[in-house]
Order: sequence, then C-alpha cells, then structure tokens
Amino acid sequence: MSLDGWNTVLVLGGIRSGKSEFAESLVADATTVRYVATAAGPTDDDPEWAARLAAHRARRPAGWSTEETSADPRRLADVIAAARPDETLLVDDLGGWVTVLLDPAHQPADDTVTIDELIAAVRACPARLVLVSPEVGLSLVPATPLGRAFTDALGTVNRAVADACDTVVLVVAGQPCRLKPTVTEPTPAGPAVEPAPARPAAGTTPATEATLPAVGAATGAAVPAQAGPVAAAANDSGISVPASPPVTSPQPPAATDGTGGWTAPTMALPVAASGLIIQPGMELPMPDEYAGPQAVDRLATLDVPGTGLGVLEQVVSFAAATQGTATPAPWRSVRVLLLHGDHDGDAAAGSLPGESARQAEQARSGAGVLARLTADYGAGLQVVEAPTAAPIEREPALSAEQVDAALRYGWRLAEEAVDAGVQLLVLAACGAGTEAAAAAVLAATAGAEPPAVLARVVTENGEIDDVAWMARCAAIRDALHRTRRSSRDAKDVLAQLGGGDIAVATGILLGATARRTPVLLDGPVGVAAGLVSRDLAGQARHWCLLADHGGHPAVKLAADVLGLTPLTELRLGLGEGANAMTVLPMLRSVLALAAALPARPDRDPADGGTDEPAQETEPDFREPEPDGPGPTSTEPAEDPGVRAG
Repeated sequence: MSLDGWNTVLVLGGIRSGKSEFAESLVADATTVRYVATAAGPTDDDPEWAARLAAHRARRPAGWSTEETSADPRRLADVIAAARPDETLLVDDLGGWVTVLLDPAHQPADDTVTIDELIAAVRACPARLVLVSPEVGLSLVPATPLGRAFTDALGTVNRAVADACDTVVLVVAGQPCRLKPTVTEPTPAGPAVEPAPARPAAGTTPATEATLPAVGAATGAAVPAQAGPVAAAANDSGISVPASPPVTSPQPPAATDGTGGWTAPTMALPVAASGLIIQPGMELPMPDEYAGPQAVDRLATLDVPGTGLGVLEQVVSFAAATQGTATPAPWRSVRVLLLHGDHDGDAAAGSLPGESARQAEQARSGAGVLARLTADYGAGLQVVEAPTAAPIEREPALSAEQVDAALRYGWRLAEEAVDAGVQLLVLAACGAGTEAAAAAVLAATAGAEPPAVLARVVTENGEIDDVAWMARCAAIRDALHRTRRSSRDAKDVLAQLGGGDIAVATGILLGATARRTPVLLDGPVGVAAGLVSRDLAGQARHWCLLADHGGHPAVKLAADVLGLTPLTELRLGLGEGANAMTVLPMLRSVLALAAALPARPDRDPADGGTDEPAQETEPDFREPEPDGPGPTSTEPAEDPGVRAG
C-alpha cells in the first residue's frame, strides 16, 4: 500500500495487528528517524512487557535516535513542536502515552490541556510525522472504572489526532486500509510528494459539519457509466437536479503511431441528492488565519539565494492557509470542471453557432487545448452541462427553480470531487454569450459600466467585430433596464442575468468552501461566480486563487473587488480554464520547493563561527566633513557676549 503524499499520518490497529511494523515501513527510506517512545520502561515484575519493548528496540535501525517521554507526558507535544522540516518522527504509541497521562503519579495534571497541546503540535508540525495508536473502540466496554477511563481517553485522543493528521490508516490482521483521505481517482504520475488535504483549524467546525439549514434527509444512489446524458435525480425538495457527468482522465497521445491515440476512460460518481437550502448568510469555514503568515515567515528562513519567491509567496501563503499547515505541499490531485452553458439572444452576438458544443465534445474526447493540458499535468476533467439561458434583454435567464437546482448541482459536484481525493478544483467554461452574462453580473453586483468590462469580440479569423460588441452592450443595457426595480439578491441576479453556467459555478465555489478545498479561477465566468458567492457566503472568496487575468477587463475589475491578486500577467488567450492549467506546474514547483528547502544557517561553523544567531550591532556613523566654505565643526559656537569672569 503506497502512502505517497503524507506529511502527518496516524496508524491505528489492534493488538498484534502489525501497526508498528507498518508505521516503521513508512519511514524506512528516511536518512535519519527520531523514534519517540512514550510507554513506561520495563520493571522487574513484568518480564513479558520487557520482552515486548526489547523486540521493538531490536527492529530499529542503528541510525535511528530514540527519545523517551514517559517521565513527562507533556514533553511529547514539545518534541513534535520543536521538530524541523527536514526531520522524520515516529511516535509509538499513543496508548502508552495515555497510560502515563492517567497515571496518578503524574497527577494533578490537566489532561484536557495536555491533549490540546498535543493536537496543536501535530497540526503545526513541519516535519514528517507518524503516530501509532491502538484502536480499542471495537471491543466491549471494560468492566472496571480504570479500564473505562483508559478507553474513553484513548478514543478521544485518537479522534482528535485523526482530525489533525493528513492521512489515517487502520491496520487489520497486517492489512492496511486507508481511512483518510478516501481516494477513488487514480493518482497522477509525478514526484512522490502530494499535498495534504485541508485541515480544519483548531476551534473550527469540521467541513462535514458545516452549519447549514437543511430540509429532509439526504439520500444516495449509484449511477452507472453511460455514454450519453445521465438521468436527472430529484432531491427531497422536489427540484430536479441532474446527475453528475462522468470524470474523464485524458491520456497523452501516443508518440509513435501518429494517430493521436487519445482516450477518455470515464468514472461514474455516486449521486448524493442534496437537501441543503442555499441562501444568503451561510456560515462556512474560513482558511487558517495563522498558517499563511507562518508560512511566509518560514520562507524567510530558507536557504534561498537572491530575494526569494517574490509575488509567488502568496501561493505558499494561500496553500498554507487552506491546508492548515505552515509547510504546505503541492497539489497533485486536481480536477477541472468545464462548464458548458450557452446564452441565447444578443448576449451571444458574434459567436459561431455550435462552436461551444464542439469545444465541450472535444474536451470529452480528450482533444483540444484544455484536455491536452489536463492529460499532461495528470488532472481529471469533468464536462458539466448547464441549462441554456434565455435572452436576458427580454426575460429572466433562468427560473427560480432552475437557479436552486443549478446551485445544488454545483455544490454536489464539489463534494463528489473532494470525496474522490481531489485537492484543487479548477473552474473552466465554454459557452456562447458567457462574457456578456459575466459583464451583466459585474454591473449588477459591483456597479461596473458594461462597455468598460465587456471584452472586444474576435471572430474565428482573428478580426475585431465591433458590430457584435455593440449588440452585446445593448443586450446588457436592456437587461439592466428591465431589472432596474428587481432585487439585487444573489439568487435574483443569477435568475435575471447570470444563467446556468454562472449558477453552477457559484454552487461549486460554495460546496468547495464547505469542504475546505481551494479553487483556481480563470476567466469571466469564475470571477462572476465569485462575486455572487460572496453575497451567499462571504467566506467563499478566501478559498479562491486567480491564476491570470488574461488582459480581460471583467476579470481585472472582479479581481480587484474580490481582493484577488493575479499570480501572473501572461495575457494568455487559450480559453477559460486552459490558462490556469498552463500556470499550474509553476504553482506546484513553488510549493514543492518551499516544502523541501532546508533552513539557512546563520553562520558557518566551519569558519570558526557558531550556530547561534549573530548579534546585531549599531552601525558606526560619523558625520562627514563639509566640502567647501562653511563651518568646520558641528559644535555650537561660543556666545561672544559671554566672557568668563
């Protein structure tokens, strides 16, 4: 069983299950390992316990160092917190630690505070950390008070540590079973370091327990793989929500046959009909407010020549905040959600009929720019069909029921991606009239002037079509005039002006926020959804990252309103989503570099110095002598009117 990608892992198992051996195998390739032993030492009256400890010691390689924490259970948190990013720690085990913690010899002790200190240390640990713990919750409730106290305390510790760790593995009869994260998509080929899934900050509500109003009970059903559109699923409120489309995993073209060799294997995802009521004022999780600044401070200590990462420091800060650690890892499991939804009427003036459908089908078949980039970078691709929007200059783009269905559909797509082990979502879009719809949303939510945020219309021959641009401007003007007395509520904006693609994208942003998963935006549909989502849940924008503004005026303005700084200014025009995928390898490289570099030594001991930081001294400042006529001294002149008596 491969566990590539972990930074902190909890290994659970019963007695003689093989959990310790499995944990030791995880760190076998490390150059040095600090083995932290937590159990009390052997005694003369218990030779069997002494034999167990001796067997553990005999398995440890000679290069490992051992630390004992049995004398003071509080010291375990200090050892973990003081670990360096280039170290590997193996803690075996938490059962022994709890035993010592409950020992009357260590009382009075605040057990709750001690456990909290351990959890905080695990969350913030920059080193690779393996913790072993017995799983005793599957047995009968002990008959003695002391036995019940131990199982209750250990169960509490296991739950808290599992929540703080990137990965949790249960070993049963020598067979490891991964409990967290649950990955059902193939892990793309690449370096062996994967990012840790987002960890909830201390004191926050886990993503699966986000406070949301609900109606009815959620149900689920399996969807078989199909070639055509899958059947719609109805949720408890009676609103029809379409079933999830298949996820494709494009493969790079064959290098020798010259035919391209593109394939598109599909994976059907389960349908989880949502009973959530998506409405303004939802309380969703925020990124870790401390991890981001801590990550930036850590960058200043790394052995980097020159001035460092520059503007890309914000990538490290963003990843740290969303992953809940000062040492974030690069995103390896990525899914692109390509939203295909057309807009009827003059909003699509100048668009080639059927072009958006051709692009969507091209992506499904594994061809085109977006699919090829997705294949090259090992990401998944999901083409999502959104309802066609009516002409906004004459009538609402969608009905209220369609808006609710689209929001829930997007939310569910985000949840399914996270359940499949996806660590980063990329929003993409292809549809006729999307730019005009996004400009209308910006005008309604941010007070933008439509002509200032509506990009020029370029034909398939590369020519500027000003007539089509004016038709789009007129459509937006008429739509805003038609809705001048309408509410600017988020759902109303989606119904009147936004359309299906922006509504589904909004649901994706909200669902990703609820599951503490970052989203990479790219293009007008994504930023328009960001503006709408902030009025439903203000936390959503803090989970968004903007790859490149592409020179698009709507993206520039929306980024400024949302407080998003584009990472690059390449002015790419490869299509919404493809621009972000072009930048993705650079983002991964920055995170991998920041996680792997060692700390910079303050002084080199080989030069006769020490590892202690150099003491700062005040510079020796001496005022220069004046050049040319003027006083030659800065001392005050003697008053000629005063004489010594």
